[in-house]
Amino acid sequence: MTKISGIYAASMSILNSDLSLNVEKTIHHAEKLIDQGCHGTAIFGSTGQAQLISIHEKIKLLNSLSKSKYKDKHIIGTGLNSLNETINLMRISVTLNFKKFLIMPPAYYKYQDKDVINFYSKIINVIPESKIILYNFEKLCGYKFSIECVENLVKKFPDQIVGVKDSSYNLFEKLNLKNFSVMVGSEAKLLKGLENGCSGVITATCNATSQLARKVYDDFKDNKDQLFNQKLINVRESFEKYNLISGLHTLFSLEDKIYENLLPPLSLLNEADKKNLLQNLKDLNFEKKSQLAA
Repeated sequence: MTKISGIYAASMSILNSDLSLNVEKTIHHAEKLIDQGCHGTAIFGSTGQAQLISIHEKIKLLNSLSKSKYKDKHIIGTGLNSLNETINLMRISVTLNFKKFLIMPPAYYKYQDKDVINFYSKIINVIPESKIILYNFEKLCGYKFSIECVENLVKKFPDQIVGVKDSSYNLFEKLNLKNFSVMVGSEAKLLKGLENGCSGVITATCNATSQLARKVYDDFKDNKDQLFNQKLINVRESFEKYNLISGLHTLFSLEDKIYENLLPPLSLLNEADKKNLLQNLKDLNFEKKSQLAA
């Protein structure tokens, strides 16, 4: 398998007014991100409201996504609190020829590195063809991967554990493994990560910044001056003042009201926060349709 690298958006899930998943629009949104510069997307990541969407709806989307023109460019988020549900969702994904998975350890309970290794071992023993990106995000699941844990998993499963998304930022400057993808979790860390040998980024705000992030990535690879990195960081920081999902859906809903639909307890930004976000983006001369404007 080709090493995973580049700009990946944690793609948004689009819901109908009854809060059911709109499969067609969700896939169209992901494909559009690739058209706009992303090397790929992560489907059913945190930004895609993955923990709130039913297994039935996920399977329905995967069946349609298997026919996508960009099928090989999608990473499927399958990390659920239930080990059996995680494995079952992966089984179905594999039958549809999806093999790249983003998996966060279960939330709520406290556990140690050895328990995490056991969790992934159980998955890989059943789905040996899987290519797994570990999802390191202590803020959401309560566990933070240690360097030793990642190294032990890769040593034990070199063909299955192929990367990590580091949203806790304790790994990306120190982890150095052969044929292993280290993807930072924020555009604000993208350039620093690339300078430290990282492979790219998987991030929520690339739903809005795909062109800008791709420009920073390409300029780094081409040894060009970084004229857009600070703007990329500033846009990310504007969104980080709020819940990222709320901010993104608020922004996108200005063009299409279907983005107003969010699964509770998620909601759009209140009017004051919406006004502030839009003003901040305006001050940065940032528009989704013309991200590279000076």
